[in-house]
Amino acid sequence: MTKFIKSLTAVLGAFLTVLMAVIVIDVVWQVVTRFVLKNPSSYTEELAGFLLIWIGLLGASYALYTRAHPGIDLLTGRLRGRQKKAAELGTWALVFLFALFILLIGGIRLVRLTYTLKQISPAIGMPMAWVYAVLPLSGVLMMIYSGYFIALALRGKSAAPAHADSTCEEG
Repeated sequence: MTKFIKSLTAVLGAFLTVLMAVIVIDVVWQVVTRFVLKNPSSYTEELAGFLLIWIGLLGASYALYTRAHPGIDLLTGRLRGRQKKAAELGTWALVFLFALFILLIGGIRLVRLTYTLKQISPAIGMPMAWVYAVLPLSGVLMMIYSGYFIALALRGKSAAPAHADSTCEEG
């Protein structure tokens, strides 16, 4: 399981890096066309917004794994023994349920609705269902990560907070 989680996180990190590079190029092109060429590009602002949505939601999944969310271990860091285990299990269960009901189920409904209504983005002409597909995707990622942390807690192990340049290790 740990190998799968590490591989998944590596792929997610690489994908986020690509998205960040694309948004930087997009915004630079927006500035060049607006201020240098005096003929603003019609799609760059919309693309930047869509990329920001994807980066934000997938970045939240990545931050969940690396324990970068400040509130996740605020309470559990001060507890010991059974109380700590119960608090960790409760926290990760809540994260799992949020990801399941709000991101996965709600996201699938939103994607289905926008697909059915054939909503298209005005400047790019892309189906909005593609933009909103990041909701269930990030929900699945958060469910995988929180499920992993639940499994660690049940085995009596705590996942040490990982940094962006390392991986989460059992401790």
